[in-house]
Amino acid sequence: MTSVIIRITLRYLAAALVAKGVFSPEIGGVISNDPDLSMIAEIAAGAFIGLSAEVWYYLANRFGWAR
Repeated sequence: MTSVIIRITLRYLAAALVAKGVFSPEIGGVISNDPDLSMIAEIAAGAFIGLSAEVWYYLANRFGWAR
């Protein structure tokens, strides 16, 4: 399910960048359809979520929210 959400997000991101003129339409197509880029985005999203959980746990212990 995560890969589907990541691919949809990449498509909208690519469309927004093409609309703003940052990327050409060809580059936008590559971004939205590249499976390697999708995999990298999935790994980054997973790492971000894991890191967020660890930071939240650290803050909860430090400020006494866990009790």
